[in-house]
Amino acid sequence: MYTFSLYIIKAILPLVALFNKKIHLFVSGRKTVWTTLTAKLDPHTRYVWIHTASLGEFEQGLPVVKALKKQGYKILITFFSPSGYEVRKNTPDADIVVYLPLDTPANARKFVQMVNPAMAIFVKYEFWVNYLTELKKAQVPTYLLSGIFRKNQIFFKPYGGMMRQALHSFTHFFVQNELSQQLLKNLGFNNVTVSGDTRFDRVAEILERDNHLDFVEQFKGNNLCVVFGSSWATDEDIYLQYINTCTAPVKFIIAPHNIHPTDIAELKHNQQKLNRKVALFSEKDSLNLSDYHVLIIDTIGILTKVYSYADIAYVGGGMGTTGLHNVLEPAVFGVPVIIGKNYEKFNEAKELVTLGGVLSVSTKEEFAQVMNNLVTSPEKRIAIGNINRQYINEKQGATKAFLQAITSP
Repeated sequence: MYTFSLYIIKAILPLVALFNKKIHLFVSGRKTVWTTLTAKLDPHTRYVWIHTASLGEFEQGLPVVKALKKQGYKILITFFSPSGYEVRKNTPDADIVVYLPLDTPANARKFVQMVNPAMAIFVKYEFWVNYLTELKKAQVPTYLLSGIFRKNQIFFKPYGGMMRQALHSFTHFFVQNELSQQLLKNLGFNNVTVSGDTRFDRVAEILERDNHLDFVEQFKGNNLCVVFGSSWATDEDIYLQYINTCTAPVKFIIAPHNIHPTDIAELKHNQQKLNRKVALFSEKDSLNLSDYHVLIIDTIGILTKVYSYADIAYVGGGMGTTGLHNVLEPAVFGVPVIIGKNYEKFNEAKELVTLGGVLSVSTKEEFAQVMNNLVTSPEKRIAIGNINRQYINEKQGATKAFLQAITSP
């Protein structure tokens, strides 16, 4: 049934691609996988194959990628989603980057035989039955990195036998927490280590980069700066009223998740939504940004650097059902982080809400109250920001634990 459903999906996707840009990239990008591998694979080299679902998982696995490259390994990275591949297809951290072909038996067999990886690493929660089966047949050491398991997953359902069997292909599981370890042990797996989450190592590296952005410095000046990162329309419903009515000397930067020109224009020009003096990133070279109250980032790839200028950050996705975005990226800079009400599936958000470093709001009134408290109190901002900084410092080390385990005799 699993493989049959994949063939059905394979047949339907080209039709859907005619009407959906993301699906079009999903389909068209996979047409060149085999030719790319044929052209780029060195037959005399054993690659480490690292599979990531999308951009977030790529960032999660990046500390391990960098460490393995330093040890002399060649790196092959596969993506499932266009939102990862299209952004990182030219990353200098990998030797080859391709889409993962659909998990049919023929594709899996061809891919594993062609790549012949020295080891395979799946990041967080990617479980493709046929690929795992072929890796086990080929006796390729296979690891789950920063894995997370929950009781409601198919592995723990009466009908999840095939997926449970696929787990036997893993040489070792490196999981984020004790619950994941216990759930696997309940299935009879003892090859499990609670190593933590490599994302903490990844975000810690952000502090070592050059995060300087001239245009943000011009825009911010000596004012407080609030950054809204990866926000959706449901998030805008919470914070736009505050932006419109704020009289304090605060500058606001909005980095929407969706940067389609039509949506950006709607946000900028609809004064019922946003009634302040607004500039776009794409206009920055022709404007005196210091004259503006709001700066909209209508590009991708710079949000992490923008966060470095935040005195307060709001991370989007938590007001709707799309999923909360990464709260660690702003938290690493030691600033208060505000999120929406839906964050139960995100362990670091839950822990930081409990600790007080992340503040959850449900309404525009709650948001305004939290903002007013933070804007008027430098002491509160510093105290809350220090909670986030200390939390990330204490959670580092997953990369080191993984590397020590896979290289130990």
